[in-house]
Amino acid sequence: MPPRRRRAPASDAVLAGAVELAREAAEAVAGRGPRGEVLVGEHLGVRVEDDRLLTHDFACTAAGYQGWRWAVTLARAPRARVATVCEAELLAGEGSVLAPAWLPWAERLQPGDVGPTDVLPRVEDDERLVPGFTATGEEDVDAVGFHELGLGRRRVLSRDGRAEAAQRWYDGEHGPGAESAKASAAGCGSCGFFLPLPGAMRQVFGVCANGWSPSDGTVVSVDHGCGAHSETDVEVRREQVPAPVVDDQVLDVVPVA
Repeated sequence: MPPRRRRAPASDAVLAGAVELAREAAEAVAGRGPRGEVLVGEHLGVRVEDDRLLTHDFACTAAGYQGWRWAVTLARAPRARVATVCEAELLAGEGSVLAPAWLPWAERLQPGDVGPTDVLPRVEDDERLVPGFTATGEEDVDAVGFHELGLGRRRVLSRDGRAEAAQRWYDGEHGPGAESAKASAAGCGSCGFFLPLPGAMRQVFGVCANGWSPSDGTVVSVDHGCGAHSETDVEVRREQVPAPVVDDQVLDVVPVA
């Protein structure tokens, strides 16, 4: 014998008519705005949840909650003629302004967010690092890793960590897209003050050692540049000093002791 279909719950006249009771419950939960204004707007309708269980929806007029609604659920006991408030809450609707999805701190943190006195907890499974004794298959990277292990460092940059850093540096203010690089006549790779980084990074990056450069002491790409390049020059114009004007028509009397 096939199972009997459960009938759809019917609307309840007592609950549907208790609009003011539902509004009072919503206003009690919503409170008042900063200027004492009511935060519960027009009645949007009812939703039948179950037998003798119904929800009233009201528009939310609070600033910043566009598209949200107050939902107040009412219930009625069998053969009772009085509605009872079950719960009242604020719900998001279609087109509501929602907060961004929550992310763990490690995913929210961006380069540059850490201040001088901030301390970060250790990330055990940081994908940017690998144990110093793990071979990566790249000869130059492995050589650096084994050397660093001898210095007592337990972890070194992984392939992903190295690529992430390289991309960040290249896209930053010391890469080829900087205004100084676009205006420079030559790149950092041909500058005498350019100190290449060791290992695999030396192909693309180095450190600027020119005290006159705005990039002094920072990592720069080989195709970065500035006006302090060691091999560029500008024409030096000598200052034209006018000849002194001597007035030989006037006699200056100088007293002699």
